[in-house]
Amino acid sequence: MDDVVDALDAAGGTTCLVGAGGKKTTLYALADRLDRAVLTATVRIPIFDREVAGVRVAEDPVDALADLANGGDEDAFPLGLVPERERDDRYRGYDPAVVDEIAAAHDGPVLVKADGARTRLLKAPNEREPQVPPGADRVVAVASAGAVGESLDAETVHRPERVAAVTDAEVGDEITPELVGRVLADELGGRKGVPPDATSIPFINAVDDADDEAVAREIAGAVHERADVPRVVLARMIAGEIVDVIA
Repeated sequence: MDDVVDALDAAGGTTCLVGAGGKKTTLYALADRLDRAVLTATVRIPIFDREVAGVRVAEDPVDALADLANGGDEDAFPLGLVPERERDDRYRGYDPAVVDEIAAAHDGPVLVKADGARTRLLKAPNEREPQVPPGADRVVAVASAGAVGESLDAETVHRPERVAAVTDAEVGDEITPELVGRVLADELGGRKGVPPDATSIPFINAVDDADDEAVAREIAGAVHERADVPRVVLARMIAGEIVDVIA
């Protein structure tokens, strides 16, 4: 199977992850596999110092990158860049326009956490989300296959009322593959805020066994019925593996 870098075409430019059920795991896997990657965020992000070579807290990230370039410190990558440590367990993110400045100043890939989900398995964004930089090259919308069969409620879903509105469901309904596919495909769901020139890539995580794969293929089919996306990626990111890429 393809590596996650190939599956997401993430070797260059700016890759933003949104949604729920595997964003951070996927970002860290990409950072580990990419040459000279910068990992940052436009929203709050949990402390991730162990996932990169180091984290620079910099109000001006472009200056921080210039300092690294002048020093020739290649061991600094993959590099975390954040503006502030907000409290003991998380950093703040940059304004989306600042992330575009990072991408313009950096000669490697930029990886961005562009919304939050509070460890849930599925979400739809609110009116302030996602925070995608205008210059993003691709937006990867994540959902977990593990959401299927669960109840559409706050234990499983971040903002279940938003998911219900996008899918014409009711809070408390059973989550089906069709429902997850509708969320990923919708312009108020997984495709919300994708810049006109960016590629939208739905990403189904937690495809851990044959039953999950069957569910994920149903989700992918529902996405392709509703959205013009180049591919849907099925993954088992707990093992860092791509299961399939469905064009």
